[in-house]
Amino acid sequence: MTTPAEERPAISAAIILQDGKLLLAQRKVREGNLSWQFPAGEVEAGESAEQAAVRETSEEVGLTVHAVKLLGVRIHPNTGRRMAYVACDIVSGDAHVTDTEELAAVAWVTPPEAKEYVPYGFAPAVEDYLESQGFHS
Repeated sequence: MTTPAEERPAISAAIILQDGKLLLAQRKVREGNLSWQFPAGEVEAGESAEQAAVRETSEEVGLTVHAVKLLGVRIHPNTGRRMAYVACDIVSGDAHVTDTEELAAVAWVTPPEAKEYVPYGFAPAVEDYLESQGFHS
């Protein structure tokens, strides 16, 4: 029996910008029509969204990051999952596929490329943050 999406743990996503580019990760298995996403994963028991974003970024793409700010929470329109979006700054490391079971690739994308990777756009809170950081086409 499957668990309804609203009863499953929330997903926390790390929003990471560096040198005017946004980090995206390509999932090996699509979630709905999603393929390219932010480094993300389930929030574990006793963990905040910020802590989960930091942990998942390390586990998936090998970056040590610092959570700067929780940007917002919503129910994802494509997956029905509760999503938390966390702005993160890089502390150390170079992004690469660390979790080879979940990820196929990582990419640093420019604003015009972001529309190609994620044609349906980002959550409004993420869009607002990216705009405030000068990430727009």
